[in-house]
Amino acid sequence: MADDCRRQAFELERRIFELDNKCASLRTEKQDDDYLQNASSILDKLKSFYRQGGESNSLPKLLQDYTQVILDITFYEENKLVDQEFPEDCSPFKIQQLLQDLTEPEVLAGRLVPAQEVQSVLGLEVLECLYWRRGALLYMYCHTLHQRKQWIKKNKATFLKCLQEGVRYLMRMLQVRNSVKLNDGVVFHDSATANFLAEGIFSDTHLLTMMYIGEMCFWAVKYEDCSVDSTERKEDRLHFRDIGTQILHKYVLVCDGPLQGQGWNTENAKEILSILQ
Repeated sequence: MADDCRRQAFELERRIFELDNKCASLRTEKQDDDYLQNASSILDKLKSFYRQGGESNSLPKLLQDYTQVILDITFYEENKLVDQEFPEDCSPFKIQQLLQDLTEPEVLAGRLVPAQEVQSVLGLEVLECLYWRRGALLYMYCHTLHQRKQWIKKNKATFLKCLQEGVRYLMRMLQVRNSVKLNDGVVFHDSATANFLAEGIFSDTHLLTMMYIGEMCFWAVKYEDCSVDSTERKEDRLHFRDIGTQILHKYVLVCDGPLQGQGWNTENAKEILSILQ
């Protein structure tokens, strides 16, 4: 058991020092970037913890800090890709690397603290953020690719795979927190708030996620071809039309109902629904 603890602590320590080198390299590009500065500050504290021989029973807190570093560094890298409009030559590799980086905290939490659920170790909001960031990255990438008609003609299978991965991540984001049942004995002073929670909508990001899912499902239906990627089992494919219709119905219901007049536009959602149905 002691050997396992030491091995776990060493694995996380190694990753922290690797991230420190990466952060230092990125800061040579933009020294005053707020996200890189925050990541560097957290890394300094983590390195100090290890140099002072910190105890392994602090693993959950270390993993939370480590995850924040990942979120900050990858946010900077994502913004670079967006600003460069996802260059065709390097984007596939960089996106896969970012997805891997944003997956690692969940994997490490499950492996290093097996006695606790990942959401208990990292926190619900952080776990939601990890799924959101992966899904939103693929949404932005697919949004750019959607405008490259010639590229899609040659790479339809790749485009559909990115859409499927993106929708899966965003669906997982919506599923991190269970919707609140109105008969759970919870007293609400605002019926609109009660309805949001009952539908599993806890923030503006949840609403934006629903719109992203709807758009990605629309693109997938537009380009989907049963003959594409025949190595994938049919039952493993997402039912884009059904998912998009269900999610956008809920989005329109909320935005035209309790949130009417709050700046949420439903015109695009309704147009997509008219095509999906």
